[in-house]
Amino acid sequence: MNYRSRPAQGWKKFLSAFFTGVILFGQVFAQQTAPAKLSAAETELAEKIRIETIKEITSALSANEMQGRGTMQPGGDKAANYIADRFQKLGLKPLGDKGSFLQKIDFKEIAASETMFKVGDDSLNYGTDFALLPQNNGSKDVSGDMVFVAYGIQAKSINRDDLDGVDVSGKVVVLLEGPPANIPIDAWKKQKASRLFVLNLIMKGAAALVYIGHGREEHSPEESISYFSRRQITMPDEAGFPPQVPPFVYVSAKGAGKLFAKSGTTLKEALAKAESGDFKPIKLNQKAKIVAKYKTTKGTSSNVVGYIEGSDPKLKEEAVLFSAHYDAYGMMDGKIYHGAADNALGVAEMLAVAEAFSKMETKPKRSLVFLAVTGEEYGLYGSKYWAKKPTWDIKKVTANLNLDGIGTEVYAPVKTFVGFGAEHSSLGAMLEDVSAVFGIKVIPDPMPDEKIFYRSDHYSFVERGIPSLMLLGAPAGDEKIWIKRSKDWEKTDYHQPGDVIQPNWAWEGAETVAEVMGIMGNRIANSDKMPEWLQTSRFGKLERGNTKDVPEEQ
Repeated sequence: MNYRSRPAQGWKKFLSAFFTGVILFGQVFAQQTAPAKLSAAETELAEKIRIETIKEITSALSANEMQGRGTMQPGGDKAANYIADRFQKLGLKPLGDKGSFLQKIDFKEIAASETMFKVGDDSLNYGTDFALLPQNNGSKDVSGDMVFVAYGIQAKSINRDDLDGVDVSGKVVVLLEGPPANIPIDAWKKQKASRLFVLNLIMKGAAALVYIGHGREEHSPEESISYFSRRQITMPDEAGFPPQVPPFVYVSAKGAGKLFAKSGTTLKEALAKAESGDFKPIKLNQKAKIVAKYKTTKGTSSNVVGYIEGSDPKLKEEAVLFSAHYDAYGMMDGKIYHGAADNALGVAEMLAVAEAFSKMETKPKRSLVFLAVTGEEYGLYGSKYWAKKPTWDIKKVTANLNLDGIGTEVYAPVKTFVGFGAEHSSLGAMLEDVSAVFGIKVIPDPMPDEKIFYRSDHYSFVERGIPSLMLLGAPAGDEKIWIKRSKDWEKTDYHQPGDVIQPNWAWEGAETVAEVMGIMGNRIANSDKMPEWLQTSRFGKLERGNTKDVPEEQ
C-alpha cells in the first residue's frame, strides 16, 4: 500500500483492530444459517485456481532478479515483462499500447543529491539522523537561529501560546507533532490543528520546521526518516508545494539531543515543559544550516493489462476489472525491497484467477480485464493513469476487484474478510454470499477513521464511478498471536527489505482469497445487470465515466 499521506498509513492501529474484530464478530457469524452453494461452473473455476501458481509467481516476483520491482527501475521493467509473458501464455489478449500488454507511463524521479543539517559545529547524518520531506518545490539552502516552540500552539480557547515573546521569522523552528498529552487526538484531528499551526509558522516566516519526537506520535521520527530519505516518484507535470514553503526536517532521537546541547535545557526537560499549558519558547543558542539539493530524472514504467473475451455477443463489450499493483520500492543503497507480501502475493493471486478463467471451456458472458499497475507505492499513479486513460471503455467497466495486502491471508487458513468499500455498493452483499460458502466471516472496516479505503488502487476506479472492492483476508483464532505477528512484521518488514516469503506461510489462505475473487468476478460477469452503488453511499449518485472530483470524506 502507498504511504504518501503518512508512512505506514495507520496499519499499526488497523491490524490490532482488525484481529480484535475477528474475535468480536465471530459470535455473531456463528449463528448464520447454512450457506449458499456454488454453481457447477463456480466449483469448476475454484478447482482450477492452483496454489502452485500462486507460490510460483510470488516467488518469481519477489526474487533477487526482480530487484524489488521499483518504479522507473530495471527491476520494475523486468517484472512488467514477466507479467506480460504470463498473460500471453494464458491466452489473454493484449490491451496495452500498440497491440502490446504494456501501457507506458511517464514518471519523474526526485532524489537528494546533496544534503546538510549542521547544528553549530556538528553535522547530522542524512538517512539516519535526519531526512527532509521532499516537496517537489526546488532546492533549499537556509540557516538561522534555532528555537523550540513545543507544539506551535497559539489558541486563546485553551489559554496557550507556544510562540509567546518570540519572533520566528528567519528562525529554524524546532517543534513536536501534536497533540499534547492532555488534548484528545480526535479533537485535535477534527480541528485540523496540526495544519493550522504549521501554516501559522510558515506565514510568520519560519526558515525551516524541524520535527523531533516525544514518543506518542503515530509515526516516530526514525520511521519518517526511513521513508523521506528515499527517492520519490511523481508524474512529470505534478506540481509540488509553492516555492515559499520552507523545508520540513525530521530528526532522530539521537540527533535531537544535539539540538539542545547549548540551550541550558536537556531534551528530556524540554519535552516535559512542552506538556505544560504555560510553556515558553526555548532559545537553543545555536545556528542551524540546512541544505537540500535534488536531482530530477525522467523515465517510464508500465501498467500491464490484458483481457479474456466474454462469450455473450453483446455483454462481452462490458468487462469486470481485476487489479493488483506489482511495484515495490526496488533497490536503494544496495538493498532490495522484495515486496513479497506487498504485493507480489496479490499479483500472484490475481494471475491465478486469470489462469483459472483461461482454462474454463465456457467463458463468462462479460469480458474480464486483468490489470497489474505500477507506481502504487508513491501515490496510486498506475491505477490513476489507467482510470484517466482507460484501454477499455470506462463506462462499460462493471466493477473493480482489487488485491493489495500485507500478507495476513498467509498466516493460516483464511476465515475472515474485510471488504473495503463493501458498504458502498451491491458488491458488499455479493462478498457476504460468496464468503459464506467458504465459512468465512465478513467484518466491517474495523478502523474507518484510518481511511484505508482511500489508499489503494480500487479508489482510482471509484473516482470514475466504478463500484469497487478491495479484499483483505485473515485467519480466525487467537487474536493475541495474530496481533503480535502482524506488529512484528510491520515493525521489521513492512516496506523494508525483510518483506520476503517466509517458511511458515500458509499458502492455502492465498488460494482462498483468489477463489473468492474469482467467483465474485464470475458472478459479476454473468449477472443480468451491473453492480450498483447503494443510495445510502456518498458515491450513490456517481455514474460510470465520472470526471468530477470526488474529495476524500472528511
